[in-house]
Amino acid sequence: MNILGIETSCDETAAAVVADGTMVLSSIVASQVEVHYPYGGVVPELAARKHIEVIAPVVDSALRKAGMSPRGIDAVAVTQGPGLVGALLVGFCFAKALAYDLDIPWVGVDHLDGHIQSIFLQTPSPPFPFVALLASGGHTNIYHVTSHTHSRCMGQTLDDAAGEAFDKVAKILGLGYPGGGAVSRLADSGDSSKIHFPRSYLGKDAFNFSFSGVKTAVNRYIQKHPEVLPDGIADVAAAFQEAVVDVLTDKVIRAAKKTGCGHIALVGGVSANSRFRERVGKAAGRHGMTVYAPPVDLCGDNAAMIAAAGYRYLSGSGAVSGALDADVFPRSPLRGEI
Repeated sequence: MNILGIETSCDETAAAVVADGTMVLSSIVASQVEVHYPYGGVVPELAARKHIEVIAPVVDSALRKAGMSPRGIDAVAVTQGPGLVGALLVGFCFAKALAYDLDIPWVGVDHLDGHIQSIFLQTPSPPFPFVALLASGGHTNIYHVTSHTHSRCMGQTLDDAAGEAFDKVAKILGLGYPGGGAVSRLADSGDSSKIHFPRSYLGKDAFNFSFSGVKTAVNRYIQKHPEVLPDGIADVAAAFQEAVVDVLTDKVIRAAKKTGCGHIALVGGVSANSRFRERVGKAAGRHGMTVYAPPVDLCGDNAAMIAAAGYRYLSGSGAVSGALDADVFPRSPLRGEI
């Protein structure tokens, strides 16, 4: 089954073709960094307008790279939420119209579930059950995943997500937007032991997250020690990154131990961070656990993960195509109630 995936939840217009939920035949991502860079963050109205401009050529590019015409597609999967409503509507309406024209099924996909399903786009993939840590610009959640269609949220961020904290610290350090990758690259040349930033564990049995405190601590440190800029900026970045990674690593290992899972999946944009992968890998190794992560190019927002999730939805027992009057949702039910 060839699934066309479409993703427009924020500031990337993406389309991909995935066969049988695991084989990526094409994955195209059109970035909007140049559009939003002058504003230091995503402007929702501008994001929606840019999606309108490029969605048709992006989908066409994905089909051509996969070597097929629209008639070679068996179904369409599209991000239904969470995300920016205006941006979501562009991809959602396009997908419904395309499926209607081709007379094929379509399905709306939860963006967070897409990230979880991205782990099955690489080999080997984790057996069920496993614990998934989803860390991105908008979400930091831990899930106990027992099947392709069932997961339980064990914890979530109470304020800033991990990726959001990276971007905000990048702005504090004058690294521009988007800044998460810039902070990570800078941290590679810094000494994290020179500065100590607070770790918010929220209690030894808690699986929720809070990263607003460490972000504020960085801002206060810069205000009190302006002399660290620019020569000591790498040490600040390294110390901040280590504080975030410490908390993420601690909680995902404890979640795996509590659920009795020997397998851990790291998904979402932050899972591309090499220091994060290294720390979790070492900690897991000490407990006899195995860590899995998607290829770096599939960690951030992409449509291949949406197509993979869509395949699971449509191949399930009794699955049916989406209704044409379905609407997008800005918040995900997969956040769970903690």
